[in-house]
Amino acid sequence: MTDQPEKFDLISGDIVGEKLQELLKIFPEVRTEGGKIDFERLKAVLGAKVDAGKERYGLNWPGKADCLKTIQQPSLGALLPCPAESVNFDTTENLFIEGDNLEVLKLLQKSYLGKVKMIYIDPPYNTGNDFIYPDNYTETLQTFLEYTGQVDSEGKKFGTNFETDGRFHSKWLNMMYPRLYLAKNLLREDGVIFISIDDHEDDNLKKLCNDIFGEKCWIATIVWQNSSRQSDQIAIEHEYILVYGKSPAANRTKWNRSREIALRLKKIINDQKESGNTIEKTQQILAFEIDCLLEQDLHKGTKEFAWLTNYKNIDNDWNIYYPVDLSGEGSGPSRIFGGKEVPAPHGRHWMGQEYIDELNGDGRIVWRGNRAYRKLYIDESLDNLKSIIHIPTRNGSETLKQLFGQEVFDKPKPHNLIRHLAHYILESEDVVIDFFAGSGTTGHAVWEENTIEGGNRHFILIQLPEPLKPTNKEQKIAADFCDQLGKPRTIAEIAKERLRRTSKKIFEENPMFAGDLGFRVFKLAESNFKTWDAQGAHDAVELEKQLEMHIIHIRADRSPDDILSEIILKSGFPLTVPVVTLDLAGKTVFNIADGALFICLEHELTLPLIRAIAAKKPARVVCLDAGFAGNDQLKTNAVLIFKNKGVTSFKTI
Repeated sequence: MTDQPEKFDLISGDIVGEKLQELLKIFPEVRTEGGKIDFERLKAVLGAKVDAGKERYGLNWPGKADCLKTIQQPSLGALLPCPAESVNFDTTENLFIEGDNLEVLKLLQKSYLGKVKMIYIDPPYNTGNDFIYPDNYTETLQTFLEYTGQVDSEGKKFGTNFETDGRFHSKWLNMMYPRLYLAKNLLREDGVIFISIDDHEDDNLKKLCNDIFGEKCWIATIVWQNSSRQSDQIAIEHEYILVYGKSPAANRTKWNRSREIALRLKKIINDQKESGNTIEKTQQILAFEIDCLLEQDLHKGTKEFAWLTNYKNIDNDWNIYYPVDLSGEGSGPSRIFGGKEVPAPHGRHWMGQEYIDELNGDGRIVWRGNRAYRKLYIDESLDNLKSIIHIPTRNGSETLKQLFGQEVFDKPKPHNLIRHLAHYILESEDVVIDFFAGSGTTGHAVWEENTIEGGNRHFILIQLPEPLKPTNKEQKIAADFCDQLGKPRTIAEIAKERLRRTSKKIFEENPMFAGDLGFRVFKLAESNFKTWDAQGAHDAVELEKQLEMHIIHIRADRSPDDILSEIILKSGFPLTVPVVTLDLAGKTVFNIADGALFICLEHELTLPLIRAIAAKKPARVVCLDAGFAGNDQLKTNAVLIFKNKGVTSFKTI
């Protein structure tokens, strides 16, 4: 720390800088004196592993180079909190972010890097009129602000992709590539992404994902059998869900419900042990709750937990339920059971007596009343996610009709489809992101999974406030519904209202559920702080405006909560991080993450305040530069005081 505080960086994560540091960590010998990469030395280090040929296998299209530039360009945006549109804003860890997903994904890079277990997206299928895209990829925030009317328009708009355009597929790839690239950064090493798609772009999407994630990270392509749509030759009854892992490690993850059964067993056992119940009582509770049987010793590992299929399936699942003869007297097509000869079900036969004897000898026969069952242990009862899923599309429409009283959204994804995927991937505290959130289906699915299975999974939903047009036959009902609510006619408003109604419905149906049924709304906007425009005109009038802005650089319409949220996010903390308001020396100071960061937004900083903050020994401190009011001596003293108290970083903004 020098005798002057550092300047707070208002940009989002530096993607190029982070990749550079990763490369230099692996190959420190290729670093030049200026901290750059000596490419010739890197080629020499890699030797024969470098492909110097001009022709290579891979996916290429017009605009790919611009996509890479777009990824590298940081965002100067901010996410402004909207408590009035939220549910349980102060306590919930779920997020709904209204804005262009490319800009939002950039803003999330610092805080959510490597923290997301699952991503599900239902992007536009590129049918010719189903997605909007920015005309200028180098000014995405500016384009979004003009699109939403936050700044004066200069003609930069979002437009629709038509097949008559000469770059129909290229524009779709240009839209998808940077978003998937940034999304990959947010995944954990064992994280997984599910992408819904149909025949229009499925081949391009797989090549695109191979380019971003790598072919070895492809896990599977799921066929979702939904409902029939007509074509000239064949009725199409399916869509696809591409599945990729962040790394090959995700491919080795066992996806099965047995893991979840084991977790539930452990919780029930621990609860019963704490309540002092006997082993016999615990066995009864386990059998009642999840059809499980506990072996003799409560202290043994999960292998000692056996599970049985529910009673009501008994007539349909003779491969699991076996009436058997334990006396060794049975033979042929029938078995002696309960003193009577029992024939096998029609078209089935009993297991061999030798195998039955082996099960009995191993203690694998479990009696319930007058029925005998084969016992299966947790690690033997895999129930993997299947590559074909049959869930009708109408399930999504019916769910919304129940919530809204009418079908306000055209063919939404069924929330039980997303819940089905999440059930195999998410554990109790995991985070899922959907950055094409649509009507908020993923949030609905996460809440229902928590309600039914327990746990506290959280979601981050991102949705562009795409206008709904009353003149469009498919959008008229939704647009009219927004009018009834007194809300803007956008898809984002439909999603927020769905989340509100779903939260209320789940709570009414499950009054004892103590999980998180809230969500915090944030909206993408310009930074709270005006920045120097180096590209602007250099005449005297413009320079005078720039100087005035540099003196009073906080936008007039922004609140302390707006500023606080931007600093928290760009300091690398999640938007749901705990914040405690302190009164120190008569001033307000915000304690972030139990002393990890102190933020002071006071416009009149004093020496007693500086000393009071330092006495709390926070790891980092951020203050408004305007708070020093040009008092360089106070600023220098602040640097020294913080340094002496062990503050590792002191920045002003």
